[in-house]
Formats: sequence, structure tokens, C-alpha cells
Amino acid sequence: MAKDVGGYLDPSAEVLVEAAAVFGLLASSARLHLMWALSQGESDVTHLADRVGGALPAVSQHLAKLKLAGLVRSRREGRRQIYYVDDPDIVTVVRVMVGQLIARSQPAPAPVRQLRGAGG
Repeated sequence: MAKDVGGYLDPSAEVLVEAAAVFGLLASSARLHLMWALSQGESDVTHLADRVGGALPAVSQHLAKLKLAGLVRSRREGRRQIYYVDDPDIVTVVRVMVGQLIARSQPAPAPVRQLRGAGG
């Protein structure tokens, strides 16, 4: 039975298994980079490979795994396969996590100090 802790019910075992699988897929820096790129807009595999610096076959394999897991979708435009993230919640998770880590890696601004004798 789910516990109510702090106003939230514990998720079921099935939900936790599914979440762990998604986080497991995103534990690969290459796949996370692809998700980051796709969170900013759709793209084909050639442009994604250029952007993430990966070999075309490896990027294709990562995209196939993300697609199989339901994190990424694709559509055909002529000869090109266009990939995109169809789940705005996944986009939010990726953007928040990466954004927070980027912010933490930036040096903190120096505190503003008032000069003695300045003002008043």
C-alpha cells in the first residue's frame, strides 16, 4: 500500500521501474546530449551527429534506443528521418537538470562591497 508522506503518495513499484529505465537511458552522456539537442527542436540524424560530435551509426543507434523507449519520435521528410521529442515533460526534466548543472558550474558573482567613504 502506498504511503502518504508530506502530501504525496509513494509511486507504485511499476512506476518506479519505468522511471528507473528512463533515467537509465539518460545516464548515457551521448543520449542525454541528443535529448538536450532535440529539446531545442527537431533535427535529422546528420545534423544531430554533427552537433553532438558522434559518428552517424552510433547516433542512429542511440536514437533507435530512445525511440524504442518512447522518448523520441520520428517522421519521414523525403529521404530524411526527422527526430523530435514528443513528451514536453521529458523536455522539462532534461532542461532543468542540465540547466541546474550548468548554473552550478558557473563561478558565483563576487559580492558587491561598499567602499568606505563612498556615499553619504
